[in-house]
Formats: sequence, C-alpha cells, structure tokens
Amino acid sequence: MATHASILPPLQRLHRATMAWLTSWWRLFQFAGLLLMRAVAPSSYRRDNRNALANHLVLATAPNLLWFSVLAALISLVIIRIVVVTAASYGLSGYALEMVVRVLVLELIPLTAALFVALRSTLPASVEFAQMRVAAAAAAPAGSAGDVPSPAFVLRTEFYPRAAAGIFAVWMLAAVSCVLTLILAYITIYGFTPWALPGYTRVVGQIFNPAVSMILLLKIFFFSLAVGIIPLASAFYDEAANPVLHRFRSTHGLSDMVRMFSVILLIEAASLMGNYY
Repeated sequence: MATHASILPPLQRLHRATMAWLTSWWRLFQFAGLLLMRAVAPSSYRRDNRNALANHLVLATAPNLLWFSVLAALISLVIIRIVVVTAASYGLSGYALEMVVRVLVLELIPLTAALFVALRSTLPASVEFAQMRVAAAAAAPAGSAGDVPSPAFVLRTEFYPRAAAGIFAVWMLAAVSCVLTLILAYITIYGFTPWALPGYTRVVGQIFNPAVSMILLLKIFFFSLAVGIIPLASAFYDEAANPVLHRFRSTHGLSDMVRMFSVILLIEAASLMGNYY
C-alpha cells in the first residue's frame, strides 16, 4: 500500500501536465481555425475594422523592416566576405556564390525574419493581452460580468489584426531581406560591374529551381503562421476558467515561446530535408 501511495502523486502530476499540454495544443488549432474564418469573413474588412487592421500592419512592418534590413545587410556582408575569402583560400571561388545564396537566402534570412517579428511584435502582444486579462479580472467585482465584449468581437477587433500584422511582417521582412542579400552578394563578389550579371543570374537560377522555390515560399508561409498565431492563441482563452491551465499562467510567455520555437524548428528541419535529401 505504501508503494502505491508513493507512486500515485507523480502519476497525478504527469496526468495534469499531459492534459494541460494536450489542451494547449487543441486550443492552438481551434484558435487557428477561428482566425482562418475571420480572414475570409467580410465583416473583418468593414470600415470600422479596416483602419485598425491597416494600423497594425504598418506598426508591425514599417519599424521592423528598417531595423531588420540594416541588421540583415550587416550580417550578410560579414558572412559573404567570410565565405568568399574561405572559398578562395581553398581554390573554390566558383562555389562561393552558391554557398552564400543557400546559406543566407534559403536558410538564415527567413528564420531570422520570423524570430525578429516574434520577439518584436507577437510575443509582446501576447504578454500584453494576458496582463490586461488579469488586470480586468482583478478590477471586476466578484460574480459580476460587467460590460465584457463578446469573444467574437475581441477576435475581430483585437486578435485578428495583430495576427495578420505578424504574418504580413514576416512576409515583407523575408522578401526585402532576401532581395537585399542577393544584391549585396553580387556587389561583394563581382563589384560594381554589369558584365557579370549573366553568369550571376545563371547561378542563382540554377539554385532556385521550382522545387527549391516552392520549399522556400512554403517555409516562409508556415513561419509566418507560427509567429502570428501561436503567441496569441493562449492569450485568447481565459485560463482562469480551466483549473488545469490556471496553474501554468505564470509561465505564459515562456510556454508560448517554447511552443513557437519548437514549431519553427520542425518547419526548418522539414525544409532542410526537402532541399538536401
């Protein structure tokens, strides 16, 4: 009997943790479905919501685009120079451009753009929503619902604009930075001359065959979904209504970050397998 009594509490904790994990993922998929319905609903683009949507798109993209472009340009110049010098020292200068494009444009730039938008926009918005929910619950009288807006209204006016802004920001940052990196690679390797352009476009065209181009677009698309949806999913639901999830409310931002990074890692691994296997 003593052995069974000592085993029971760890099993109960494991059961509670498993249920919390499964519930969080189920709510994530449910929230993604709700956002998809909002994306195709005409009411999301009415005049009263169109201004808020445009405002969030600009706020999530314009400041991040400037800083990320500068950061990506500096890092790209350093990596391009390292690759060119290293390839020349081993007599492999002909492969320098291909290595630069594969390492930077196909792998590092999309991944960095997704993480940059998450840390600058969606993760802070998720924490802000969670803090606002806790503050509202503490200020409301006990047993009083007050003038609480409906979940559909909050989803349309607050969550969908921020999720759409995060998704769009990843697209814009990745596209602009990839083009900027390709331009910097040409200038660094060939200099300011137009005569190397045919050979440059031939090498880049051989890298971006239809399969690689499709994998890159799909990777950026799924990166944007992970960044735009995962951090906001748990903030949409009232964790206090679920006693299992209420215990994990103090780790709200950390759990969202770990879940998002895990999904991004899986997407990156799948793209690597598609490109090189």
